Amino acid sequence: RGWQETWQEMGEVLSSARSEKGNVLIPAFTVGRTQELLYEFKRHYDDWGIGDWEVFLDSPMGIRATNVYARHAKVYDARATELLQASGNVFGLPNLHMSERSEDSMKINRIQSGAIVIAGSGMCTGGRIKHHLKHNIWRQNAHLMIVGFQARGTLGRALVDGAKRIRLWRESILVRAKVHTIGGLSAHADQQGLMDWYQGFENRPRVALVHGEPEAMEVLAYRLQSECRADVLQAE
Repeated sequence: RGWQETWQEMGEVLSSARSEKGNVLIPAFTVGRTQELLYEFKRHYDDWGIGDWEVFLDSPMGIRATNVYARHAKVYDARATELLQASGNVFGLPNLHMSERSEDSMKINRIQSGAIVIAGSGMCTGGRIKHHLKHNIWRQNAHLMIVGFQARGTLGRALVDGAKRIRLWRESILVRAKVHTIGGLSAHADQQGLMDWYQGFENRPRVALVHGEPEAMEVLAYRLQSECRADVLQAE
């Protein structure tokens, strides 16, 4: 999947949400994914109509991580450096609100239309995104944008799989919001990418597989053993 298709899909989701006058919720990992989103909002500010929204970064850790990224411009690539020279900040949006205090976060929940909320956690298992789900997931004009891998058993995965109701703090809540999965943003290497990486070692070390879907881990373990003669330890 090409980056152009990914950005086009994200732009279309924002356009649809804007026409329906709802809010957009984006559960995002605080380091890496959050900064990538802000960077792309900056790059596509005009063509995605970002100026029509109020954008909230509702994550104390995400705010701190973004400030770290901003301080180390010397490691930016050529495109980010060009954007920095043109605008002074690759993450700075005129309508961006950094919601560090819990009081700031609670105020967002009073907004019924026109908010883009980036909040942790990335799989909706904790953090402030759960509060925003409680206040928005039952709205027909709300949109949930999934921008990362959702592990089996997580609330995020249940929403991606089409859950009709979710439970938050012992309360059953109807899901009426539209759920969009922007698959091109996954940060995980695919199976072939992991194989290529491992084959780059001269003295190939033992491999411990501890993270991932069981079926995918089984296939990867088989390939590592059969194609690379790897000593593979697989978690139960």
